[in-house]
Amino acid sequence: MRRSRLLPACGLVVVSTLALAACGGPPAPVRAVVTIDGSSTVYPLTEAMAEEYHRAVPDTRVTIGVAGTGGGFRRLCRGNLDVATASRPIAPAEAAACRTAGVAFVELPVAYDGITVAVHPSNTWVDALGVEELRRLWRHEAQGRLLRWSQLRPGFPDREIHLFGAGADSGTFDYFTGVITGAPRDSRGDYTASEDDNTLVQGVAGDPGALGYFGFAYFEANQEYLRAVPIRLREDGPAVLPTRDTIRSGEYQPLARPVFVYVNARSLDRPDVRAFVEYYATHVGDVANDLGYVPLDDRVHAAIRARLAARQTGSLYGVEAAAPARTLAARLGLDPP
Repeated sequence: MRRSRLLPACGLVVVSTLALAACGGPPAPVRAVVTIDGSSTVYPLTEAMAEEYHRAVPDTRVTIGVAGTGGGFRRLCRGNLDVATASRPIAPAEAAACRTAGVAFVELPVAYDGITVAVHPSNTWVDALGVEELRRLWRHEAQGRLLRWSQLRPGFPDREIHLFGAGADSGTFDYFTGVITGAPRDSRGDYTASEDDNTLVQGVAGDPGALGYFGFAYFEANQEYLRAVPIRLREDGPAVLPTRDTIRSGEYQPLARPVFVYVNARSLDRPDVRAFVEYYATHVGDVANDLGYVPLDDRVHAAIRARLAARQTGSLYGVEAAAPARTLAARLGLDPP
């Protein structure tokens, strides 16, 4: 089931395998529609879950957009969406917007991901990068100033550095800036930005002077064209590569994180939406493992399914939503905080 995550241009916004017989083909007759929008990081996982569900329930159509985490939350909180996918927890201001609009949601962590910092395979000079180096490179003060590799570290070549990173509507942008530059949304603006991880992968893969960041699943599916950079949390600490084991254990810090789906609680009254979300929450572990995400452990998975069964609304996260430090198990009451 492992496959490239680079998506066909005509199938980017809607799951073409469900909605279209082929790119540009007519939609098949269907009975119901489940609408999903949000994170491009979570798109491959949700696309695969929709494909699996379609095999079991072929008369339900699932449409999936990639407006970015922020875009998905805006649609959810306007009541225009059944499910929002997110690469970060919902922010307090977004949750407040939902409350103001009378939209309750069920928050479901579905897997772990690690934001991967990557360079072109021909880059021979970057062995590892520290969080402090990444902070100097990405903070807003670096804009127009830190433009060459030699400015980042003595000994690096005197050549231009070309940056690729998440767009401002991306949850990956919020998370990365929160843990790297020290404040969510504090970032230089002179880089190639996109809410679509495919664009970032293609940019780094085609540019020997590039450095970019995006979801681990996109790196793993395209790793023959990229090289992941080990990250050092502290100057005197080890440099850690993103792998399934280091993401699952939390060793890959500070860039390991959960990813989510948020379900409009009112949509769960519709049998088609409820059946799809229950299928997603039940089977996501097997699919996640095949696609480069790290599955939740069994007890966390069981607690998330219980959260859905009880239709428990609200978020497990508070003011630190952009950079959660406590484990999911602790938030769910399974471990001491």
